[in-house]
Amino acid sequence: MTAPSKPVLLTGASGNLGRHLAKALGEQGWRLRLTDIMPFPDPLPAGATFVKSDLNDGVALLRQAEGCGAILHFGGVSVERPFEEVLGPNIRGLYHVYEAARREGARVVFASSNHSIGFHERPAGNNERLDYDCAFRPDGYYGLSKAYGELMGRMYWDKHGVENVNLRIGSCFPQPIDRRMLSTWLSYADLTRLIERCVHTPRSGHAVIWACSDNPASYWGRDHRDRIGWAPQDSAEPWRSEVGGITADPVTERYQGGGYTAIEYSRKTPSPRDAFSLED
Repeated sequence: MTAPSKPVLLTGASGNLGRHLAKALGEQGWRLRLTDIMPFPDPLPAGATFVKSDLNDGVALLRQAEGCGAILHFGGVSVERPFEEVLGPNIRGLYHVYEAARREGARVVFASSNHSIGFHERPAGNNERLDYDCAFRPDGYYGLSKAYGELMGRMYWDKHGVENVNLRIGSCFPQPIDRRMLSTWLSYADLTRLIERCVHTPRSGHAVIWACSDNPASYWGRDHRDRIGWAPQDSAEPWRSEVGGITADPVTERYQGGGYTAIEYSRKTPSPRDAFSLED
């Protein structure tokens, strides 16, 4: 596949997924502009530049995005943390990304998360899979920031015509390491192919993708993958006999967000399947 005609900005370049994408896309000849609050730990890909900066610095982000055709937004707090730690990079920083995209006419590819819907219960069978337009049910401040990010993309598309693809990333690791990941796992290769299609597709509008590999046990169903021409090629099934079993925590096991749902959990009874129900 040919490289995009314009440079591509990658935030969060020093994180695990950012480092993988920088290497994989750089090998394909993409002109990458990499940025992160932490130094980039690897050799720079050919034709790539790196600028150390904070997502809270909107002026710096505007400068880095000049002339870019797409912004791959993988920056910010990437795990559950207290609200004040999430607020700056994940809320204010996202605003800076979208303002840069609006000015440049760039497409945003947003690394959202399954934790934006983490308090949906795990399905009993494949016929109960969640579709992309299900209600947000974030399982913490991190997941809440991802729901906010998807809504910001919706608003910038409706108000300014800024195209955006929101990737509800499941569990992106070299291989699945626990039972839950048989449903949520996304291979690095499928992630790379997904990013390629997000950038190269002629039109995306506002799109939502369940970013997981072709896992028979997936929790998730209908989305916009046909719009961008992506289909996962890998599967978690070959690791089924190797992953661990059920945990001892009933909250972790009940909900799709797994262990994130149990952090500071204080309910006496489980939250209802219907978010608006008064019955537990």
